[in-house]
Amino acid sequence: MPRGLRSGDRRTWISFFRNMGGMYIHPVGFEVLVNHESLNSSEWKVEKLLYNGQYFNSTKELNAKYSADKVEKISYKEILNYASLKPKVKPTGLGPQQHYLQGNRFSVKNNQVLYFDWSFAFGLSALTGMRVFDIRFKGERIVYELSVQEAMSVYGSKTPGMILTKFLDSSIGIGRFAHELARGVDCPYSAEYVDTYRYIDTNKPMRFRNSICIFEHDTGRPLRRHFSDFFSNSYGGLANSVLVIRTITAIGNYDYIWDFIFYQSGSVEAKVHATGYISSSFKIPGSMKYGHQVAENTIGNIHTHFINFKVDMDVLGVKNVFQTKDMKFEEEELPWLPGQKAFVPHLVEEQLATEMEAALKYGEKIPRYLHIASNKTNRWGHQRSYRLQVISFTGDHLPESAPEERSMSWARYKVAITKHKDEESQCSSLYSQNNMWTPAVDFSEFIKDNESIVDEDLVAWVTTGFLHIPHSEDIPNTVTVGNGGGVILRPHNYFDGDPSVDSPDAVYIHPDSPDSCENNKMACHAQEICSPSLSPFTFNGFDGVMKFED
Repeated sequence: MPRGLRSGDRRTWISFFRNMGGMYIHPVGFEVLVNHESLNSSEWKVEKLLYNGQYFNSTKELNAKYSADKVEKISYKEILNYASLKPKVKPTGLGPQQHYLQGNRFSVKNNQVLYFDWSFAFGLSALTGMRVFDIRFKGERIVYELSVQEAMSVYGSKTPGMILTKFLDSSIGIGRFAHELARGVDCPYSAEYVDTYRYIDTNKPMRFRNSICIFEHDTGRPLRRHFSDFFSNSYGGLANSVLVIRTITAIGNYDYIWDFIFYQSGSVEAKVHATGYISSSFKIPGSMKYGHQVAENTIGNIHTHFINFKVDMDVLGVKNVFQTKDMKFEEEELPWLPGQKAFVPHLVEEQLATEMEAALKYGEKIPRYLHIASNKTNRWGHQRSYRLQVISFTGDHLPESAPEERSMSWARYKVAITKHKDEESQCSSLYSQNNMWTPAVDFSEFIKDNESIVDEDLVAWVTTGFLHIPHSEDIPNTVTVGNGGGVILRPHNYFDGDPSVDSPDAVYIHPDSPDSCENNKMACHAQEICSPSLSPFTFNGFDGVMKFED
């Protein structure tokens, strides 16, 4: 897809693969171009064929040349299925497990979630996937809508089945392919699991059991901590326990893991990781320009992944502005040494006034701090804001001169800020996949009217993703390590200090009483929970501190 070169085309290259598990990486070197323009399927016809890198105008031509030994033939042979995900060794026991020793610290009622100072509602769109609404922290709304909008891939290949391939997954349905999650693998075994219901391509609503999971997770890395070795000895820290709401969608060959993560510091993160199978093509002369060989006669084709999130923020209301912050070095004279200079980093701040100014493209120098700010200030006189921190490793976007680019024009921008409009609710469309040339939604049109974004209800459209150059370690399938991206919404001068100081998980240890339970509940876990597997708490960190007294 798309099925041609211009609007109205209905010509599809169909690639053939071995009928094996993980067939996506078992190409056989045979592709056919089917013309299906007619509404009468009896008039559909094969217009071209590709066999082992050689084109033919008809099946008759291919048969004749094959019989006359005028083609280089592909010899079939039995192979072991290198795409199989069946374990090669027997399990030796369970890995580490996560347990709620005193029960859940979050609650789920229908589609409402409460967790410490957080509250939000969630849903799953059959077309666009996961979304959360009315995100509040300490009772104040921060985000009206945080949602997946689109997932797009552009492929490179020597063979025609993939030369033109540009996938827009919402046209197939991102949330539509959210199936049951495997306990202990897709999510922690003890997670809360939620059913979803969909009504698409069926005559009645369908129930998909356990297709969303919600769990509290210790990331294994402190949210903050300090061990004081100098002068005054103490230890203070806070475990980074977060709430995660997750679904996984398997769209054909690729599986996307969608996470929305809520931190005790007031931050929210939307994250995606990719796994599943790569798409492949049969190796023919010239194929190595488009990827690496990953198996016999199999090329893993280079492709991009672009993901768009809608971030409709309401920072202390709907009258917000868009600010940027960065740094620059300036040479200045040292006040205590006249004539001597040093380069000193300076803060650079700017407020952008229009949609065009705030359309920040990939490939251009972009300020490193991007903020949705209110007109209210914190105790120290700074505008209360939330920062958009984009985590991304995208490849190059399709050139704007390409006729199909209008259907994916949202991917031009790392971040684009627009004034909220009900008619601009999504950056893409169900219909864009098969009519990329005159798409139903062209996101760039959201920006062209160049409306003011000062003291308005603002929406941030954030594009993240990664470039995938497949390699042999993608066999049998792709791992999530390094294959992902996302956006973190972080408070920036929104509070007067770090709100996690109010967390009941905080720990403080003083050398006078290192085993005290007063400010460290872990020191007394044996008294509060029945778990013989946990060893007693001890702390000997002050034994080696520096001594400044005689």
